[in-house]
Amino acid sequence: MVFRNWDKELTEENLREQIAQAKQAWKTAEATEPRAESVQYNQSEDLIVIKLKNGAIFSFPPKLAQGLEGASPEQLADVWLPPSGSSVHWESLDVDFGIPELLAGIFGTKSWMAD
Repeated sequence: MVFRNWDKELTEENLREQIAQAKQAWKTAEATEPRAESVQYNQSEDLIVIKLKNGAIFSFPPKLAQGLEGASPEQLADVWLPPSGSSVHWESLDVDFGIPELLAGIFGTKSWMAD
């Protein structure tokens, strides 16, 4: 069976090649990008604390992050990581941040951060 994907044919061979490329990209990201091991909200210090897999610890006050400012302690504590550790999520707030972006100081959209 042949599927058309824009101007490139998608055959079983091409699909296998794309899967292999995706697996290699994942391995590269795992080896080179920061990944979180754990995340929690420290209410007494009003900080989101992220422990990275390399042993480093990163924290920031929720008021810096788009969607977290004004959230209740209960909402802030309801945070989770996917198995990859590539991002943090607050389901009840509908807020997601990538770990590399947080470490780079990106706490929201460009327009939000400009305010």
